[in-house]
Formats: sequence, structure tokens, C-alpha cells
Amino acid sequence: MNFPDHPFWDFAIGVYSAEGVSEACINLQERHGLDVNVMLFCLWVGHSGQGALSEDEVMAALAATDKWHRVVVKGLRLVRRTLKEGFDAAPEELRTQLRAQVQAAEIDAEHLQQSMLVTALNDRRVNLEDAPIEERAANVVAGLGHYLRAIDAQFEPRDAVDFAHILGKSFADLKPDSALDLSENLM
Repeated sequence: MNFPDHPFWDFAIGVYSAEGVSEACINLQERHGLDVNVMLFCLWVGHSGQGALSEDEVMAALAATDKWHRVVVKGLRLVRRTLKEGFDAAPEELRTQLRAQVQAAEIDAEHLQQSMLVTALNDRRVNLEDAPIEERAANVVAGLGHYLRAIDAQFEPRDAVDFAHILGKSFADLKPDSALDLSENLM
């Protein structure tokens, strides 16, 4: 698929591919059912100097993408994982090729979801890109806090460690202790 360029996608790919971030995201996804795209969206909005997502903005983003995520993204993920785990009667080489095609479709579905998230908040006009790094990181945590409350997720100490890692990889100049202190505010 040919998607228009957007800084959210570029940011998400950069952060997600940083050392240890994909594992931390998947840990949070598996433990709490987090939508990694929504979490990355909260991260991008705050990181890019757009302030913290409000409770209403998080609800609008979820309303715009929840069904897509549940039906399409998670459906493709289930097919991809199922192809990896079994079906011994299917030739492995062909199964592997099909799995790669499904994975490509899953990535496209997530890319489309990210476009939907951006479109849901198209009217947002906050510009704090000159804000200090600590303020932008605090905005990330505030927006993510609204998301966690919206889905009724209860963070634990190990979750703060995972999120601190993600936050630290997103803000290269943020001190690790600051990232952990901010992340503990989510509990």
C-alpha cells in the first residue's frame, strides 16, 4: 500500500525499532491488552510538543479506531500467530510465505490505524515543541494516564520499568531516573 508520509508513522517506527522497545511494548500489550498504536500515539503527541492528550481526545481516538483494532489488526495478528504455531499438514515453506504476507497486511492495517488516530484529532492546535524535555515527557505520561484509565488498566511496578524503557528510548536526553519517576506516576 502507498501511505502518505506522516511524522507519527516515522516516529513510531523509530521508537519501536529501538533496542528493547518492541519487547517492552509487547509486554504491556500482553499484560493489559494495551493497543500499542494508541500508546505510541500518546507518546508521539507529547514528544512532538503537542502537549498532553486530554481525556476527551483519548476517548475520541479510541472511538475512531477501537473496532478497526479489535477486528482487523487483532484478527490478522491471530492468523499470523496461528500460522507460526502449527498446521503440520501444511508445507512449512508455503506456510512461512503465507505468514509473511499476513504479517505485511497486519503492518498495513496498523499503519492505517495510525492514520485514523491522527485524523481523529485533526483539529489539535497545541504547539509546545520548544518545551523542555521533562515537560514533554510529563505530557506523554499525562496522555498515557488518560488512556490507561479509559481502558481500566492497572499498572504494576514491572509495567513502570517497561514504560520507562520506552520513554527513555524516545527521549535520548531524558535521564533514566527521570523516566522511571515519570512512569511510576502511571501506577
